[in-house]
Amino acid sequence: MTQPLHIQYQATALETLANVTGRIAILADSDRLKSPGFRRLDRLTRSALTRATESEAFGKLKAGEAIELAFPAGLAAETLQIVRLPKKADQAQARKAGSAIAKAHGAGATLVLAEGHARAADIAFGLAMRAYDFDAHKTGEKTSKGPLHLMVTHPEIVARAAAPAMAVAEGVFFTRDLVNEPANVLTTHDFAVRLAAMRELGLEVEVLEEDQLTKLGMGALLGVGQGSESPSKVVVMQWHGGTKGEAPFALIGKGVVFDTGGISIKPAGGMEDMTMDMGGAGVVAGVMRTLALRKAKANVVGLVGLVENMPDGKAQRPGDVVTSMKGDTIEVINTDAEGRLVLADVLWYAQERFKPTGMINLATLTGAIIIALGHENTGVFSNNDDLCNAFLTAAKAEGEGAWRMPMGDAYDQKLKSRIADMMNVGGRDGGAITAAQFLARFVKPDVPWCHLDIAGTALLKSDTVLAPKGATGWGVMALNRMIKDRYEKG
Repeated sequence: MTQPLHIQYQATALETLANVTGRIAILADSDRLKSPGFRRLDRLTRSALTRATESEAFGKLKAGEAIELAFPAGLAAETLQIVRLPKKADQAQARKAGSAIAKAHGAGATLVLAEGHARAADIAFGLAMRAYDFDAHKTGEKTSKGPLHLMVTHPEIVARAAAPAMAVAEGVFFTRDLVNEPANVLTTHDFAVRLAAMRELGLEVEVLEEDQLTKLGMGALLGVGQGSESPSKVVVMQWHGGTKGEAPFALIGKGVVFDTGGISIKPAGGMEDMTMDMGGAGVVAGVMRTLALRKAKANVVGLVGLVENMPDGKAQRPGDVVTSMKGDTIEVINTDAEGRLVLADVLWYAQERFKPTGMINLATLTGAIIIALGHENTGVFSNNDDLCNAFLTAAKAEGEGAWRMPMGDAYDQKLKSRIADMMNVGGRDGGAITAAQFLARFVKPDVPWCHLDIAGTALLKSDTVLAPKGATGWGVMALNRMIKDRYEKG
């Protein structure tokens, strides 16, 4: 997998700045103009930093943005990057500053002069997150990154403070890699193998094959994958970091490794992006990896349903009726509404086996949520205000957009079927909501539950502050924070 950029923490050594080659990045603002590092570089460059920071261009910068001086006189460095960051910057500003440095960081070395900045660990996180590059399938020259040195007053303290965040970065990278992979590489088998490899981190991982799923009665999930050469699977990942015997919190992910739409086939334009339809499962995997890496003090189980939706001669047809593990029958009106069929069985299995304290499922479930919220926010649906608010609070703290959507009986009525217990779609209007209502039918009344529709946030066509265009890893940071704040003890 893609590894986060290795950052070397070192003590401030201002006497060496004149001889540093490659790039130098310094944090500066009106409250930092007299820092020792600034004064040293300003003397070496004959007041070039003072002129730059007093310029109109620097004055227009927002916190976390930067200007550059090329081939500065008095320095061996080829570039001096000046990043505007107040001494009392918040987490988001510090991460943005790290991101600005990472975007400019190339094959040569970069020295970041952070000195005693209180947000040095957040700067490091921004550096690591934005340096991601998925080049596994490029045969030409790889984009290699040179060494990156973070010069701080107390390197050991900053390194310790940054360590949990680097575990999060690795979890995000794992998710991004999975979502970016093409479907001929990331088959259901390959996906399961990658998850099973996390046993070495201390996770307990089981792979349930089709014969086991048949015995469990997962007719809804199995129906989705019956037209594919790739066998359907359910992977269960358990992290036992909390009190022994205490019920876990459950994360459930939709893992459709490729979605043609089945017999209700999608238009050709944009279908290549359906490699990301396993994004929910990818986020669950990334969170579980993060929890294991940082030795989270909580019991959490992650379950993912892995299928491929293909229009083979054996494929599920519109009008078919399938029986879920719960026992409810479902009339399949549209085979492209397949993710909810997968989740229905995995949600029920999670409750029957683990009796969780609560559940959150994630899925690239509907195009309707993109119409409603665009690509800035994930749609959040819930039967429990406490759990929903805990997640929304964590998402806001991590800068991951999320917005609560309504639910209600009127939407649920749209799922009535003439020949079965329910239909798998309820029409175009309110499509994201009726999809959530469908899932709610497979959640027991006493189980706190949230459904996160990440169709608009899992993969983007443009850069964000912490990610290049492509897979974002949205949700790993927020879920990790929510579990830490709500479920960890000690």
